[in-house]
Amino acid sequence: MTQASAPSEADRQLPRGEEIFLDHLAHFVRDPQAAGDALRRAGFAPAPLSIQSHPDPAGGPPVLTGTGNITAMFARGYIEILFKASDTPLARELDAALARYPGLHLAAFAVADAAAAHARLGAGGFRVRPLVEMQRPVDTESCSGTARFTIARVEPGVMPEGRIQILTHRTEHAVWQPRWLAHPNGVTGLADVLIAVADLDESAQRFARFTGRPATANAAGRTVALERGRVQLMSADALAAMLPEIKIPTLPFIGVYALTVASLDTAAGALRAGGLAARRDGPLLLPSGPPRCRGEGEPGPLLALRAGRSYLYSTTAVGWVDARGGGRKPIDGFCRGAAQPILHAGIFSCSRSSIPRRARRGRCSRWG
Repeated sequence: MTQASAPSEADRQLPRGEEIFLDHLAHFVRDPQAAGDALRRAGFAPAPLSIQSHPDPAGGPPVLTGTGNITAMFARGYIEILFKASDTPLARELDAALARYPGLHLAAFAVADAAAAHARLGAGGFRVRPLVEMQRPVDTESCSGTARFTIARVEPGVMPEGRIQILTHRTEHAVWQPRWLAHPNGVTGLADVLIAVADLDESAQRFARFTGRPATANAAGRTVALERGRVQLMSADALAAMLPEIKIPTLPFIGVYALTVASLDTAAGALRAGGLAARRDGPLLLPSGPPRCRGEGEPGPLLALRAGRSYLYSTTAVGWVDARGGGRKPIDGFCRGAAQPILHAGIFSCSRSSIPRRARRGRCSRWG
């Protein structure tokens, strides 16, 4: 392993040529209404709920996949809530993931040619499923339309971290409509995903093969840098030391992700509007909202904001860490009754103003 370098990231929605982007992540949930409410309270403006399907090979009407989603679309990437809509094999896989824990179970990487990626995965020794054409209805401002995707998936268990897949977007303008890109919290893009694993070397080598990008060593563990976004792999002990309030339910565990935000003031106002009061603590803006949930559920969203280009870390457990590497503090969040956790987060950053573009990725990285 070598020390991670700092590649210059692509600044566009979809990849070109051989590029690969971190495209979206998905929270698996049982209650889409509660999940949508949680997104809105955290300052997101989600797109309408939709039910997913795929074309009938025989030419009949679209066949339901058994899942539906609610998305929060960004200028770069998106996050989604994924839920069971009917009883199908794919929906039963969602049920199996929820039995492990409710929360993040899907990471999708975008490429220009999913068929070529599918062939590469198979040639690289991954057990692959047939290439899938998927679609979901979507309304534009002038008419009804369809969002279409081609997805390369591996067999269950091949990537034990979750539903790790590669896709090609066929309808960029239907998916990323300008009216859905603005959020009260000022989030602008998906940056990174952090996964706690039992075997760093094995996981890093496998993700390197899956993405076609090298895994490198950094202070937190291993990282796979893409043309846009990054996969950070770390041990359970490292995650516990960094975020001691997080209860890791099992390994592997997709525990944290990063979203860029445009303005701390805007984000603070959105938090207050959602019932999360914010206070300053040095370079951090911390919410001091309602008490933690009681009963079956874990605490809900919790956020810590730092001036500059900020990252929103959303996890399936509780905790945040001072971006300066200093003391750690628990923060109360909010939840809906005693529901399962839906979003947990910490937002922080380092300033980018004096950092050359080529070096920014390494200097501003949360994980070192």
